[in-house]
Amino acid sequence: MTDKYAVIGNPIGHTKSPLIHSTFARQTGQDIAYGVIEGPLDGFCQTVDSFRAAGGCGLNVTAPFKLDAFAYATDLTEQAQLAGAVNALKFEGDQVFAQNFDGIGLTRDIVHNLGFPMQGKRVLLLGAGGAARGALLPILAQQPAKLLIVNRTESKAHALVAQFSNFGELAAASYPELSASPETFDVVINATSASLRGELPPVHTDVLSPDGLAYELVYGKGLTPFLRLAQGTGVRRLADGVGMLVEQAAEAFAWWRGVRPDTRTVITTLTVPLV
Repeated sequence: MTDKYAVIGNPIGHTKSPLIHSTFARQTGQDIAYGVIEGPLDGFCQTVDSFRAAGGCGLNVTAPFKLDAFAYATDLTEQAQLAGAVNALKFEGDQVFAQNFDGIGLTRDIVHNLGFPMQGKRVLLLGAGGAARGALLPILAQQPAKLLIVNRTESKAHALVAQFSNFGELAAASYPELSASPETFDVVINATSASLRGELPPVHTDVLSPDGLAYELVYGKGLTPFLRLAQGTGVRRLADGVGMLVEQAAEAFAWWRGVRPDTRTVITTLTVPLV
């Protein structure tokens, strides 16, 4: 019997999830059907109820429904609880299991695909929104020497430090503070929404190490303003979020099906050259 899965979001026309998961299914011999649901902005719960009633086994969740999925779940992992948002659901009877694989996908891409260990490294995280929140626990699990969160609204960064301080060494600062006495970091991750608007976060170029990694969470847009800045500063390792996208999908697939697919071919297929 073919098991039903889907991705839900709004808008959803840009999604790569059907391509990714259909490739994973062929690769692993799993009998699944994977669809796309453009959920009404005020009808997440009813839409998911209908999907479950029709035999749906699980969902990937994208914007703007990650908070709705958090509220809908009956069983949240620690990662999902701390992230305050959910990007994958699994249905078993009356139970709705929920997880957030975004940060796990990010660290797996950096450490395994890009071959850039984070243990003992200095990491700068730009932004303190949902993307940053979801990344914190997996980054801290890599045991960096330092993790600094920088945000336009400094209080949001300090709130994350207070919430996650039990999991590792981290600190918070504003952009002006960082510019006043800039440090150099091994990994700089842009988790702001600036690149979606074609804008550059106000980060000082001195934070970027030529031997480090500049990582952009946005994917498929080539050289974003952040990556262009890093390239112009002499940073030799640049990456966008396509690997993160595929790796978080692979984690969800393994969670659903009990087998983890190989991600290399899909990443290669979806990669847009950084030019």
